[in-house]
Amino acid sequence: MKNKECKATGHKSKIGGQALIEGVMMRGIDKAAMSVRLPDGGIDTECWEVGSLNRAWYHKTPIVRGVVNFIGSMVTGYKCMMKSAEKAGMEDEFEGEPSKFDLWLEKHLGEHMMKIIGVVAMVFGVALALVLFMFLPALAVKGIQYLFDLGVFKSLVEGVIKIIIFILYLALVSRMKEIKRVFGYHGAEHKSIACYEAGEELTVENVKKHTRFHPRCGTSFILIVLVIGILVFSVVTWNSLWMRVVLKLALLPVVMGVAYEIIKLAGRYDNIVTRIISAPGLWLQRLTTNEPDDSQMEVAIAALTAVLPDNKEEDQW
Repeated sequence: MKNKECKATGHKSKIGGQALIEGVMMRGIDKAAMSVRLPDGGIDTECWEVGSLNRAWYHKTPIVRGVVNFIGSMVTGYKCMMKSAEKAGMEDEFEGEPSKFDLWLEKHLGEHMMKIIGVVAMVFGVALALVLFMFLPALAVKGIQYLFDLGVFKSLVEGVIKIIIFILYLALVSRMKEIKRVFGYHGAEHKSIACYEAGEELTVENVKKHTRFHPRCGTSFILIVLVIGILVFSVVTWNSLWMRVVLKLALLPVVMGVAYEIIKLAGRYDNIVTRIISAPGLWLQRLTTNEPDDSQMEVAIAALTAVLPDNKEEDQW
C-alpha cells in the first residue's frame, strides 16, 4: 500500500498503539486491532469497532478528553495484555503440578480465576504506583526538610525525586528478559507508525529504516505528567502528608488532561518548541523501546494495516 499523498503533505496520524505480550495493539479512528505471534509461528489478528474518537463531547473537550482517553486506553490495554498472554501461550509455560493453593483457587473461583487474579494484580499495581510516585516522594521531602530548609523548593525536590524513581524503575524492568521482548514490540509499534506517516509501503524493510522513538509515546506522556505535576502540586499544602496525597489524587485528572494536550501538540506539530518539549521523552524512550527483529515488525505491520482508514484525510491531525 502506497501513501504518497501522505508523504507529500507531511502526514501526522492519529493512530496510536501499545506493545503486548508477543504482540501489538493499534487504535485507529474508528477501529482497533491486536496482532499476536502464536506459539506455532503464525500471526493472529483480532479487529473490533471502537467508534469515532470525536463521537461525544468528552472526546472533544480539552483537558476532559485527556482524562477520558487515558482511562479508556488503560482499560483496553490491560484487556489486550491479558488476552495476548493467553494467545501467546504464556499460561502453558507455567503448567506443572498444581500446588494446594492453586487447587484452592481453582475450586473457589472456577473459570473466573484468571480474571479475578488479573484484577487483583491491577489493584496492587495501582497501589504500588501511588506509594512510589505520591507517598514515598512526599515522605522523602519531609525527611529532607528536617535536615535542610527547602523553602519554596519543596515541590521541585519532590518532582525531581519522582522523576528519578521513574527512571530507575524503567532501567530496572528493562533488564528483565520478558520485558525486553515487550519493549522490542514497543519499538516495532513506533517504527511502523513512523513508516506509515512517511507515506511508505508497510514492509519490514521500510519499517526497519525508521526511528523507534515517537513524540506521542506513553513514556513521554508520563514524563510530562510528572513535570506538570511539579507546577500544579506546588500549591498543595505540606502541613499534612496524608492531606497532600489526597489533594494530589484529586488534582491528578487536571494534570493528566494538561499533559495530554501538550503531547497532542507535540505529535501534531514539528517546530523548535515541540522539539524541546519532546526531547526528554524521546530520550527516555531509549529505556522503554528496543530495536525490534523482523518477526516483531511483521506483527506491528499486521496490527497497523488492520486499522488504516479508507480515507486518509480522516486520519490527519
